[in-house]
Amino acid sequence: MADRAKGDGRDGRDAASGAPRPRESAPRGESASRAVAARVLARVWGSDAFASSALDAELRRAQALDPRDAGLATELVYGVLRAQAALEARIAEFAAKGRWTTDPLVRAHVLMGAYSLCFLDRVPAFAAVSEAVDGAQAAGGPRVGAFANAVLRKLAAAVESSGRPPLAGAVVASAPGWLRGALRRSLGRAAAEAFLSAGPVPPPTGLCLAHGEDRDAWLEALRGAAPAGSFEAGRVSPRAIVARGAGDLRRLPGFGVAWIGQEEGAQALALALGALPGERVLDACAGRGNKSWLLSRAVLPGGAVDAADLYPAKLSQLREALSAPPASSESAGAEGGDALAGGALAGDALSGEAPAGGALAGAGGGRAAAFVRETYAVDWTVGAGDVPEGYDRVLVDAPCSGVGTLRRRPEIALRRDADDLPRLADLQVAIARRAATRARDGGRLVFAVCSVLREECEAVAARLAAPAEDDLGVRLEPAPFDAEIARELSGGGDAFRLLPHVHGTDGYFAAMFIVRR
Repeated sequence: MADRAKGDGRDGRDAASGAPRPRESAPRGESASRAVAARVLARVWGSDAFASSALDAELRRAQALDPRDAGLATELVYGVLRAQAALEARIAEFAAKGRWTTDPLVRAHVLMGAYSLCFLDRVPAFAAVSEAVDGAQAAGGPRVGAFANAVLRKLAAAVESSGRPPLAGAVVASAPGWLRGALRRSLGRAAAEAFLSAGPVPPPTGLCLAHGEDRDAWLEALRGAAPAGSFEAGRVSPRAIVARGAGDLRRLPGFGVAWIGQEEGAQALALALGALPGERVLDACAGRGNKSWLLSRAVLPGGAVDAADLYPAKLSQLREALSAPPASSESAGAEGGDALAGGALAGDALSGEAPAGGALAGAGGGRAAAFVRETYAVDWTVGAGDVPEGYDRVLVDAPCSGVGTLRRRPEIALRRDADDLPRLADLQVAIARRAATRARDGGRLVFAVCSVLREECEAVAARLAAPAEDDLGVRLEPAPFDAEIARELSGGGDAFRLLPHVHGTDGYFAAMFIVRR
């Protein structure tokens, strides 16, 4: 390690003798891994792509990449994004100017080199430097390559001298100051640091079994169908199977009929609503319909689930997947609103979930097909549109900061700031209050967010329970959950929080209310 760092790799001379030696190069698979990771990082920084979606797309295109190289690409993407600020600070110790950060591809290669030197002991220093320099030079030219070579050689020597820093500390230090402060206020200092550094990264994929399916039987079937993958029972949701290395879910038996892809914590939110056979349920911020899928099975026989969302395009996907009839309303302003409201920032899209899938329609084998009765495109901040009244239960999985999904979406920390929180909290209150008007007197409403921040959790729940400042004619009374899973998670109370370092899920908050008119 010392010889490789000091003699270095790029001038091809032995550290001790200074004599020329053959240049050692990294394996071709590693080069391909870094090329994939660099393109993903460039898209995240250059076009605001989500890392997980961009990485999935790149890995699908790079089908020749073996699983180990795909794993390296994944680790580089998530590692760089989680520790970005700490890595840039290390580079700044040796670089007088920061112009290298203006080109996303150059930035990606330099930071991947720094990440490898600091945190990947399985990657030799000479290989990390060589690969980073080649990539930076290809993206930015010889002068950029020379810069990367000089800086990374100095970093390699520093790491060799002082040892590798702990990754968890770098991840915590890289979180924006406002976020660290908000997490400490919400969870306490130790829990905030545990939350930020929680693994595994990326988290496993969640599968959600339909009502009545035998989890043990499906564990056996899935293990047989994908022996290279890992399938385990979930810790929180009784419907959850947690999968790693399973490949394309759509190729596995039962997809879209017996189960769908859905993060385990998101399953818990839907189950916390406590929907019962024969009830009328409204999924007020339905997104692509994963929770609607789960709820639609729970209300059988005799019940019905309707779905509403801000975006007609999402409802179109939901109708195709869940055999729903055409949209019942396209209310005014349905395509407008805050850019943070819904879309990629709300509920399902941030939870690592696969679309419900067209296979749901007419599912065979004696299983009842998941079915959403009606869909409504509605902006709850404007009005209730054509959504009828009288629902027994309403689920409001409200738009939020998405902080609870940092393991899965590390770029969120780079795209939010403290000013988002009060604006999002106001939005959450407005949506929940208006959606509550669709419930019958005595009906139940669950408010949920994929955030763990007090400003979006307990503070919003307190505002919902306070005397109303509007003329909507409803009040919300905090009430204990009546679903078994939620009673356990809440300790018999009216709210609970899920945390990755405690429950192994993404981070969520849910609160139960009874609607009074």
